[in-house]
Amino acid sequence: MRAWRRAVPLFASGLLVFFLTALPLVAAEAGEDASASVAGLFFRWLNFLLVFGGIAYLVNKYGGSFFRANARAIAASITEAAAAKAEAERELYEVDTRIARLGQEVAELREAARRDSAAEAERLLASGRAEIEKISQAARGELAAAERAAQQELRASAASMAVERAGALVSSRMNSEVRARIFHTFLGELGRSAN
Repeated sequence: MRAWRRAVPLFASGLLVFFLTALPLVAAEAGEDASASVAGLFFRWLNFLLVFGGIAYLVNKYGGSFFRANARAIAASITEAAAAKAEAERELYEVDTRIARLGQEVAELREAARRDSAAEAERLLASGRAEIEKISQAARGELAAAERAAQQELRASAASMAVERAGALVSSRMNSEVRARIFHTFLGELGRSAN
């Protein structure tokens, strides 16, 4: 039933358009000059109004939803573009602040590197001094031990040489008479110690 309600006005308006556009043609066949007559002028204006009225009706009926959808899409695009612009401006601001702080950060990094380098140099210097002191103490200890060993070896060598020399001296000075005297002295002392 609803389809008939829409179809009847559409059919009636179609018939009206047909007759209004056909009347000038009927008048032209009758031999009258359609453009010069008042009826021809009227039908021309009527034809103009019907064509543009039909176009306005179709634009109003079907174009409204199209233009609204298009307007919504454009509004959504504008909103999206505004959000993208705001995001881009925020990122640009962050980059600008980073660039502005870059010189300060480089200076801070250089200062930290200088401090670390100085601290490392001081640590290495102290470590080197401690290592030198350890090596020096070890060398002094080895020298003292070598000196003691050399002194002991020298004493032993000197004692050995003295014994040999004394032995050689004694054997060069000893003759049979001295030997007999020493032997008698030894026996006399042995006898005394026995008493």
